[in-house]
Amino acid sequence: MFLIALALLPAIALVVWIYRQDRVEKEPKGLLWKVFLFGVLSVIPAMILEILLEEVFLVFVDEDTLCYVILDNFIGVAMIEELCKMKAAKRAAWKHPAFNYKFDAIVYCVTSALGFAAIENVMYCMDADIETAVTRALLSVPSHAIDGVIMGYFFGVAKEAELVGSRRRRKRYLRLSVFMPMMEHGIYDTALSLDSDWILLFFFLFVIAVDIWAVKFVKKQSKEDRKLAS
Repeated sequence: MFLIALALLPAIALVVWIYRQDRVEKEPKGLLWKVFLFGVLSVIPAMILEILLEEVFLVFVDEDTLCYVILDNFIGVAMIEELCKMKAAKRAAWKHPAFNYKFDAIVYCVTSALGFAAIENVMYCMDADIETAVTRALLSVPSHAIDGVIMGYFFGVAKEAELVGSRRRRKRYLRLSVFMPMMEHGIYDTALSLDSDWILLFFFLFVIAVDIWAVKFVKKQSKEDRKLAS
């Protein structure tokens, strides 16, 4: 029970943090709970698709090769998870009247990502020790939140494109809302999958750099928040 609580705590804390950064017009708490729940539920299709893609990759590529590691981490995990998290945020919040400011998109996507991270963390920690729980709290959960920040920026641009009647731009930025966090996620997972001291050093430098960037970017987007054009 203690490990489950420890697994949930970082996701909840980060949801509260991103909610507090929304300084112009707070999102309805009921809507955020809905987005969070949809993020939790998005783990189910993600797991199914990951298992299916893993089997497909193994038909064509040997498991011990670098090609497999890259394919599995970038496509089989990162792309699938980011797509499911984006779809969860879109289904829960896209048509809601509260989605009327640019920073709202970041709040929704981070909340969806943290719903996903929360249940994933519980699944990892149920049969693990406190060291695993702490490590994931410091690395994995914040990484999902950062993916949500990246996703949210493009998600907001896509929403604004729809409001001004640009379907082509809407589609392009919705694709980018999956592709861009997928790249960060893929680099993160691939670096952890490769057995090399130099790559491990790169991993920690990468995490520190991305964490610093994400905090600054959120603060900047919060400060420059504006109503979506219509």
